[in-house]
Amino acid sequence: MSDLRELYQELILDHGRRPRNFGPLPDATHDAIGHNPLCGDKITVHVRMNGQVVDGISFEGQGCAISQASASLLTEAVKGRKIGDVMSLFRKLTALVTGRDGDVDREGDVELGKLAVFEGVRQYPMRVKCATLAWHTLHNALEGKAAAVASTE
Repeated sequence: MSDLRELYQELILDHGRRPRNFGPLPDATHDAIGHNPLCGDKITVHVRMNGQVVDGISFEGQGCAISQASASLLTEAVKGRKIGDVMSLFRKLTALVTGRDGDVDREGDVELGKLAVFEGVRQYPMRVKCATLAWHTLHNALEGKAAAVASTE
């Protein structure tokens, strides 16, 4: 196993065990709920917007290490970004984990940063939903969609 692969696994395990920005966000302006019925992952994403900028973000819920790590890394990646940049990151991450990433430079993409760790998930199709649940839930929150995310297709 390469050193890089081991580092990626450690990053996922660390964020899965000790998720960042976990808990309620009392003054959230946007919220959404996500549920992956295939494995039982459940997540609520809370966002506080300041104009077009994500000023604060947190999540609550339970699930496998991949879903928790993805939600944790999501909160770190989008805080302080404008909505357009968040949506761009959403598209890149989902393309990366689904294997539809012909235009994503995994190694040189500054925008993806630590999120490139999820590239390996594409080898396990059932885990793609785990890795993207928080992202689809965030997308719904920012789009003001009240219905819970039940599919990450």
